[in-house]
Amino acid sequence: MSQAQSISNLCNQRAQEISNEISNYNVCSKVIKVDRDDYSLEKASPMPSNVSSLLLEKARLHSTQGFLMEAIKAKEAEMDRIRGLKPSLTHIEVPVRKVPVDFDIIESVNESWGWEQLTDAEYSEYLEAEAYASHLGQFIHRGGKLSSMRTQISNLPAIEWMEIETGKRTPVKITAHHSAKELHAVHEEIAATHRVYEQRVNYFKAKVKNLVSEKNAAIQKQNADMSAEYAKQEKLFNEEYKVAFDAYNAQIMVETMNFNAQRELDIKETAALRIQVDPRFQSVIDLFLNEE
Repeated sequence: MSQAQSISNLCNQRAQEISNEISNYNVCSKVIKVDRDDYSLEKASPMPSNVSSLLLEKARLHSTQGFLMEAIKAKEAEMDRIRGLKPSLTHIEVPVRKVPVDFDIIESVNESWGWEQLTDAEYSEYLEAEAYASHLGQFIHRGGKLSSMRTQISNLPAIEWMEIETGKRTPVKITAHHSAKELHAVHEEIAATHRVYEQRVNYFKAKVKNLVSEKNAAIQKQNADMSAEYAKQEKLFNEEYKVAFDAYNAQIMVETMNFNAQRELDIKETAALRIQVDPRFQSVIDLFLNEE
């Protein structure tokens, strides 16, 4: 390419010399006489008889220069094309990060679930015990009828007075048909029975709470196990992805470096290519080659 560029420059220089010569042609000379002395205003530069040959030579020089410049441009374009080539890496499969299968968190249960776990017989017994305990308790507890009667009997007067006319009171005879001892005995009897049923009610309530607690503990354990398994899978997949991605990057690097190395060899080979000269331009090129 350097030799082609040098010959192209020489062609251009020689053609410019001919152009300069042609531009100086004129049709006359001019002389002025001043005080008996002649002064030349324009020297004679007649067109030579070989002007056609000069023009042909100039055209030949320009055409040779154009051929060489096009060849140089084509060679440089090819080298630029090679420099701009990028490695094709689409055949290298890009690793994909695996994602563990997600899981649904199991919701905790409430006491409604616990009651549903009782057998029909157990639930029926609970309803019965609750009814007995409720009604017996309402009768004997504070505010209940028996409690009110026991209070009344302990405060019952021997006699009461009722005003039947203004300013005139009549005694009211009071005859108690229950004693405090009797009412106490009734209270103890009913309270004992109440405790039996209340204990059964508390037994079933405690059983339901225990069932709910045990079930929720098992649910939490199951959720924890699923979460731990998910984390384990996620860690495993991340490690596999890292290994695969490192291998992918390594393959990309190797193939890119091999491609770049081959590209440099192709550039060097292209740079060493000689221009195939068309025979019509060979005589001009030989002329300058012989002058070197």
